Amino acid sequence: MTHNHNVSALSVTRNNDTHTKPSSITPQALVAFCDDYLEASAFKDYAPNGLQVDGGQVITSIITGVTACEALIDAAIAAKADAIMVHHGYFWKGESEPITGMKGRRIRKLMQHGISLIAYHLPLDAHPIIGNNAKLAQILGLTITGALYPHESHPVGNIATCLPQSAASLSATITQALHRAPLHIASDFSPSNINSEKTIERIGICTGGAQDMIDQAALMGCDAYLSGEISERTTHSARELGIDYFACGHHATERGGIQALGDIIAEQFALKVDFIDIDNPA
Repeated sequence: MTHNHNVSALSVTRNNDTHTKPSSITPQALVAFCDDYLEASAFKDYAPNGLQVDGGQVITSIITGVTACEALIDAAIAAKADAIMVHHGYFWKGESEPITGMKGRRIRKLMQHGISLIAYHLPLDAHPIIGNNAKLAQILGLTITGALYPHESHPVGNIATCLPQSAASLSATITQALHRAPLHIASDFSPSNINSEKTIERIGICTGGAQDMIDQAALMGCDAYLSGEISERTTHSARELGIDYFACGHHATERGGIQALGDIIAEQFALKVDFIDIDNPA
């Protein structure tokens, strides 16, 4: 049973029937299942995948979300959840190591309320069934046909096909599916023509902050490339490489994977799993 609620800046989706008493599982056992399902050990990532903060208690209720921000933690506390599971967790390479300031407040709240934090980054992007790329392709009506980097054993980006259509048609589909209009950079831009006339059929996809993979998408013969973010250089790359670019939002393109993982966990272990969407325009 699925319920949708809008509470201020929060959108909550329940992944299982709350009238059924949930089971329980240890954080370690839950992570072992997710590690195996997502093949997490195969990825060289920018942050640790799996259990990042051990709340010290068994899990019966989970809040899922895209990013482990303080607003998501506060929502989990209000819901009396035992764990938070996200795509963007903590302890990224290159960040300051002391647990002070914003990081200190976040982790202190988790520990004080006995909430475990579990995060999966690249494994949740790349999974062929529930990954962010796979779920994004699904809601856009695209068919994944291969990998953006075909020689990698666990490629993150994908190539997909669609019925031949204009850039305006694809933009409309993205807007309807993600509830936000993408920023479109036309490959055939000129001062007198800002609207692309190209027919799009072969599309490179990599959600989130993967705008620089546009070079690989062009190399693989894609008509367009779709990701989350855009940099100043991306505009020039699109025009000079002859490939249309759609920046659809980092957050907006990465809601699908964590929701799908939550669905699997709810079904597999009879746990209460709610997805909470903290609005983020980026």
